[in-house]
Amino acid sequence: MPKERSTRKVLGRIVPCLALVVVFLLMTGCFKAILAIGYLVGGPPSVEPDFETQTKESLTDKDVVVAVVCYATKDIQFAQPNIDKNIAKFVTHRLNQHKIKVVNPDAVSAWLDKNPEWDSPAEIGEALGVTHVVYIDLQEFSLNAAESTYLYRGKTDALVTVTKMEKDGSGEPIYSKDINEKFPLGGPRSTYETTPYKFKAEYLSFLSEQIGWLFYERFNGDRMRYFQ
Repeated sequence: MPKERSTRKVLGRIVPCLALVVVFLLMTGCFKAILAIGYLVGGPPSVEPDFETQTKESLTDKDVVVAVVCYATKDIQFAQPNIDKNIAKFVTHRLNQHKIKVVNPDAVSAWLDKNPEWDSPAEIGEALGVTHVVYIDLQEFSLNAAESTYLYRGKTDALVTVTKMEKDGSGEPIYSKDINEKFPLGGPRSTYETTPYKFKAEYLSFLSEQIGWLFYERFNGDRMRYFQ
Protein backbone atom coordinates (compact mmCIF):
# COMPACT_ATOMS: atom_id res chain seq x y z
CA MET A 1 0.00 0.00 0.00
CA PRO A 2 1.43 3.45 -0.95
CA LYS A 3 2.64 5.50 2.05
CA GLU A 4 0.30 8.43 1.24
CA ARG A 5 -2.72 6.16 1.08
CA SER A 6 -1.73 4.49 4.36
CA THR A 7 -1.43 7.88 6.09
CA ARG A 8 -4.87 8.93 4.87
CA LYS A 9 -6.30 5.66 6.16
CA VAL A 10 -4.82 6.20 9.63
CA LEU A 11 -6.02 9.80 9.78
CA GLY A 12 -9.44 8.68 8.63
CA ARG A 13 -9.66 6.54 11.74
CA ILE A 14 -8.14 9.02 14.21
CA VAL A 15 -9.97 12.24 13.27
CA PRO A 16 -13.52 10.91 13.84
CA CYS A 17 -12.42 9.53 17.22
CA LEU A 18 -10.93 12.87 18.22
CA ALA A 19 -14.11 14.62 17.11
CA LEU A 20 -16.18 12.39 19.38
CA VAL A 21 -13.81 13.06 22.28
CA VAL A 22 -14.03 16.83 21.75
CA VAL A 23 -17.84 16.71 21.64
CA PHE A 24 -17.88 14.74 24.91
CA LEU A 25 -15.49 17.18 26.57
CA LEU A 26 -17.54 20.15 25.44
CA MET A 27 -20.65 18.59 26.95
CA THR A 28 -18.85 18.03 30.26
CA GLY A 29 -17.16 21.44 30.33
CA CYS A 30 -13.59 20.11 30.17
CA PHE A 31 -12.09 23.10 28.34
CA LYS A 32 -8.53 22.47 29.55
CA ALA A 33 -8.61 18.94 28.16
CA ILE A 34 -9.81 20.30 24.81
CA LEU A 35 -6.93 22.76 24.84
CA ALA A 36 -4.49 19.93 25.54
CA ILE A 37 -5.80 17.96 22.54
CA GLY A 38 -5.35 21.04 20.38
CA TYR A 39 -1.73 21.28 21.50
CA LEU A 40 -1.12 17.61 20.67
CA VAL A 41 -2.67 17.86 17.21
CA GLY A 42 -1.53 21.26 16.02
CA GLY A 43 0.95 22.50 18.61
CA PRO A 44 0.51 25.53 20.90
CA PRO A 45 -0.07 28.61 18.71
CA SER A 46 1.79 31.55 20.15
CA VAL A 47 0.66 35.17 20.47
CA GLU A 48 3.20 37.89 19.75
CA PRO A 49 3.57 40.52 22.50
CA ASP A 50 1.49 43.61 21.76
CA PHE A 51 4.46 45.84 22.59
CA GLU A 52 6.55 44.20 19.88
CA THR A 53 3.69 44.32 17.39
CA GLN A 54 3.15 48.04 17.92
CA THR A 55 6.74 49.27 18.30
CA LYS A 56 8.79 46.69 16.37
CA GLU A 57 11.08 46.63 19.41
CA SER A 58 11.59 44.07 22.20
CA LEU A 59 12.35 44.41 25.88
CA THR A 60 14.33 41.16 25.63
CA ASP A 61 17.03 42.82 23.50
CA LYS A 62 20.56 42.56 24.86
CA ASP A 63 21.13 46.16 25.97
CA VAL A 64 17.64 46.82 27.38
CA VAL A 65 17.24 47.40 31.13
CA VAL A 66 13.76 48.08 32.52
CA ALA A 67 12.38 49.74 35.63
CA VAL A 68 8.78 48.94 36.61
CA VAL A 69 6.84 51.71 38.36
CA CYS A 70 3.25 51.63 39.57
CA TYR A 71 1.29 54.67 40.67
CA ALA A 72 -1.95 54.47 42.68
CA THR A 73 -4.16 57.30 43.87
CA LYS A 74 -4.46 58.03 47.60
CA ASP A 75 -7.97 56.56 47.66
CA ILE A 76 -6.73 53.28 46.21
CA GLN A 77 -3.75 53.17 48.59
CA PHE A 78 -6.02 53.88 51.55
CA ALA A 79 -8.19 50.88 50.67
CA GLN A 80 -5.22 48.71 49.63
CA PRO A 81 -2.00 49.83 51.39
CA ASN A 82 1.19 49.35 49.36
CA ILE A 83 -0.75 48.03 46.37
CA ASP A 84 1.46 50.12 44.04
CA LYS A 85 4.63 48.50 45.39
CA ASN A 86 3.06 45.03 45.33
CA ILE A 87 2.00 45.30 41.70
CA ALA A 88 5.41 46.64 40.69
CA LYS A 89 7.10 43.68 42.40
CA PHE A 90 4.80 41.10 40.82
CA VAL A 91 5.25 42.57 37.32
CA THR A 92 9.03 42.87 37.79
CA HIS A 93 9.12 39.18 38.74
CA ARG A 94 7.13 38.22 35.64
CA LEU A 95 9.44 40.13 33.31
CA ASN A 96 12.53 38.69 34.99
CA GLN A 97 11.12 35.18 34.50
CA HIS A 98 10.99 35.83 30.76
CA LYS A 99 14.55 37.03 30.24
CA ILE A 100 13.86 40.76 30.49
CA LYS A 101 16.50 42.62 32.51
CA VAL A 102 14.79 44.58 35.28
CA VAL A 103 15.94 46.78 38.14
CA ASN A 104 15.36 45.39 41.62
CA PRO A 105 11.91 46.65 42.70
CA ASP A 106 13.28 47.54 46.15
CA ALA A 107 15.74 49.94 44.49
CA VAL A 108 12.91 51.55 42.52
CA SER A 109 10.75 51.81 45.65
CA ALA A 110 13.62 53.34 47.65
CA TRP A 111 14.17 56.04 45.01
CA LEU A 112 10.45 56.85 44.89
CA ASP A 113 10.33 57.17 48.69
CA LYS A 114 13.28 59.57 48.67
CA ASN A 115 11.85 61.58 45.78
CA PRO A 116 8.09 61.86 46.41
CA GLU A 117 7.86 64.92 44.13
CA TRP A 118 9.02 63.09 41.03
CA ASP A 119 7.38 64.40 37.90
CA SER A 120 7.53 61.81 35.12
CA PRO A 121 8.65 58.25 34.26
CA ALA A 122 11.56 59.79 32.33
CA GLU A 123 12.86 61.34 35.56
CA ILE A 124 12.82 57.91 37.20
CA GLY A 125 14.49 56.32 34.17
CA GLU A 126 17.31 58.85 34.19
CA ALA A 127 17.93 58.46 37.92
CA LEU A 128 18.04 54.66 37.75
CA GLY A 129 20.05 54.51 34.54
CA VAL A 130 17.65 52.27 32.62
CA THR A 131 16.72 52.20 28.95
CA HIS A 132 12.96 51.79 29.44
CA VAL A 133 10.38 52.52 32.14
CA VAL A 134 7.22 50.43 32.31
CA TYR A 135 4.77 52.74 34.07
CA ILE A 136 1.47 51.39 35.44
CA ASP A 137 -1.06 54.13 36.22
CA LEU A 138 -3.56 52.38 38.47
CA GLN A 139 -6.97 54.03 38.13
CA GLU A 140 -9.10 51.39 39.88
CA PHE A 141 -8.33 48.36 42.01
CA SER A 142 -10.73 46.32 44.13
CA LEU A 143 -11.05 42.80 45.51
CA ASN A 144 -14.77 42.41 46.14
CA ALA A 145 -17.59 42.09 43.65
CA ALA A 146 -19.71 45.23 43.31
CA GLU A 147 -22.12 45.75 46.21
CA SER A 148 -21.11 42.49 47.90
CA THR A 149 -18.88 41.71 50.85
CA TYR A 150 -19.41 37.96 50.44
CA LEU A 151 -18.02 37.57 46.93
CA TYR A 152 -14.49 38.08 45.63
CA ARG A 153 -14.15 39.52 42.12
CA GLY A 154 -11.00 41.50 41.53
CA LYS A 155 -11.28 44.49 39.21
CA THR A 156 -8.51 46.61 37.74
CA ASP A 157 -8.46 49.58 35.40
CA ALA A 158 -4.98 50.83 34.52
CA LEU A 159 -2.96 52.45 31.78
CA VAL A 160 0.38 50.84 30.99
CA THR A 161 2.91 53.01 29.17
CA VAL A 162 6.52 52.48 28.17
CA THR A 163 8.97 55.38 28.12
CA LYS A 164 12.15 54.93 26.12
CA MET A 165 15.16 56.79 27.45
CA GLU A 166 17.67 58.74 25.35
CA LYS A 167 21.38 59.18 26.05
CA ASP A 168 20.84 62.80 27.11
CA GLY A 169 18.54 61.69 29.94
CA SER A 170 15.29 62.61 28.22
CA GLY A 171 12.57 60.11 27.45
CA GLU A 172 9.39 59.82 25.40
CA PRO A 173 6.45 57.39 25.60
CA ILE A 174 6.58 54.87 22.75
CA TYR A 175 3.73 52.59 23.82
CA SER A 176 0.49 52.63 25.82
CA LYS A 177 -2.22 50.09 26.55
CA ASP A 178 -5.38 50.13 28.65
CA ILE A 179 -5.80 47.22 31.06
CA ASN A 180 -9.36 46.36 32.12
CA GLU A 181 -9.45 43.06 33.92
CA LYS A 182 -11.69 41.07 36.25
CA PHE A 183 -10.66 38.00 38.20
CA PRO A 184 -11.68 35.18 38.22
CA LEU A 185 -12.68 35.40 34.57
CA GLY A 186 -15.57 32.98 35.04
CA GLY A 187 -17.34 34.94 37.77
CA PRO A 188 -17.15 35.84 41.49
CA ARG A 189 -15.79 33.49 44.12
CA SER A 190 -17.35 33.07 47.55
CA THR A 191 -15.42 34.51 50.50
CA TYR A 192 -16.02 31.16 52.23
CA GLU A 193 -13.81 29.39 49.68
CA THR A 194 -10.57 31.23 50.41
CA THR A 195 -8.90 33.86 52.59
CA PRO A 196 -8.44 37.54 51.68
CA TYR A 197 -4.65 37.11 51.67
CA LYS A 198 -4.74 34.07 49.38
CA PHE A 199 -7.24 35.63 46.98
CA LYS A 200 -5.22 38.84 46.73
CA ALA A 201 -2.06 36.87 45.97
CA GLU A 202 -3.87 34.92 43.21
CA TYR A 203 -5.30 38.14 41.82
CA LEU A 204 -1.91 39.89 41.73
CA SER A 205 -0.40 36.85 40.03
CA PHE A 206 -3.15 37.00 37.39
CA LEU A 207 -2.85 40.76 36.91
CA SER A 208 0.93 40.69 36.62
CA GLU A 209 0.67 38.04 33.92
CA GLN A 210 -1.87 40.07 31.92
CA ILE A 211 0.57 43.00 32.00
CA GLY A 212 3.55 40.74 31.35
CA TRP A 213 1.91 39.31 28.23
CA LEU A 214 2.19 42.76 26.67
CA PHE A 215 5.95 42.21 26.61
CA TYR A 216 6.59 38.48 26.20
CA GLU A 217 5.12 35.66 24.14
CA ARG A 218 2.20 33.57 25.32
CA PHE A 219 0.06 30.77 23.93
CA ASN A 220 -3.58 30.87 22.88
CA GLY A 221 -5.66 29.49 25.69
CA ASP A 222 -3.33 30.58 28.50
CA ARG A 223 -6.13 32.67 30.01
CA MET A 224 -8.27 29.54 30.42
CA ARG A 225 -6.64 28.64 33.72
CA TYR A 226 -7.93 31.86 35.31
CA PHE A 227 -11.63 31.12 34.87
CA GLN A 228 -11.99 29.74 38.42
